[in-house]
Amino acid sequence: MTMKKTPPLDPKAPMVADTRTMSRAPGTVKEWSADLDIDDRLGLDMIAIPAGSTVKARLNLTAVSEGILVTGTVKAPVTGECGRCLKAIEETLVVDVNELYVFEDSTTAETTDEDEVMRLQGELIDLEPTIRDALVFAMPPTPLCRPDCPGLCPDCGATWDELPDDHGHEVMDPRWAALKKLL
Repeated sequence: MTMKKTPPLDPKAPMVADTRTMSRAPGTVKEWSADLDIDDRLGLDMIAIPAGSTVKARLNLTAVSEGILVTGTVKAPVTGECGRCLKAIEETLVVDVNELYVFEDSTTAETTDEDEVMRLQGELIDLEPTIRDALVFAMPPTPLCRPDCPGLCPDCGATWDELPDDHGHEVMDPRWAALKKLL
């Protein structure tokens, strides 16, 4: 198994948790929270966290026998458009985080490939991939303004919510169009 060298983490970076003051004794807990500014848009085509937004992370770092278990919640504002009616969507996405970061000298680290588990780098944890993945994977590929959104009328493109109940369009078979001219 070959391990590629990753650049060292900066303990003062906003998405890096420092566990140097934390005991490795299982059950030891350290709270970690941060309000993180997002420089670039993060998400999918129809829904995303806008650039310049603030992500609020409230996490617990718990020592376990093989590493540090990171649990908690991450909140971020998301904007987009409904996949049915194209109305603007603005809401807060709240996501639970649950990720194990293994110690470099643990059995798990020695018996797994590099991309199978998250790893501590010395005594530092890079939380950026966990926070980013939790948020992006929680975004719906087709967001809706509400679960029962009726969408748009396929004939005129108006929003069904704004149309009368008896709204409809006369659709004539083109083969009979010449007869209509006789009327």
